Amino acid sequence: MPDVDDIDHRLLSLLREDGRRTFSEMAAEVGLSVAAVKRRVDRLREIGVITGFTVQVDYAKLGWGIEAFTELRYAGTTPVSRIVRTATGVPEVQAVFTIAGDQDSLIHIRVRDLGHLQQVVDRLRRTGEVTGTKTLLVLGSWKRDAAGPPLPGGV
Repeated sequence: MPDVDDIDHRLLSLLREDGRRTFSEMAAEVGLSVAAVKRRVDRLREIGVITGFTVQVDYAKLGWGIEAFTELRYAGTTPVSRIVRTATGVPEVQAVFTIAGDQDSLIHIRVRDLGHLQQVVDRLRRTGEVTGTKTLLVLGSWKRDAAGPPLPGGV
């Protein structure tokens, strides 16, 4: 595990709140110089703790307001790499999770409307290895934050 101290955790927390926060803003918050904050953030990127910076998009305002999760079941001999490849070949698929249980994967889908959702599910069903599907329509959602669970130490 990389050497990450309390100040690093505080910097990570500040960046999770606002990824566009400047080094000088963070320096004032944690009591370090701007140069020291930059060195720490650069180090967190180099050791792979920070994997990138992103933007949050309101997809409904772009006409892609319908979300669903589709569980896919595959033939028992289908390798995980094939399961992932099948789903990621569909542009409306946002994420693929391979899971344990009766189903083999959980697919997060974003579409324009219900007709579009049906087309996407049909496209997934047409792959030779898919033996069953179950689709769950998202009515609403809540996220702790886009970056993941709370950081260790309650920061």
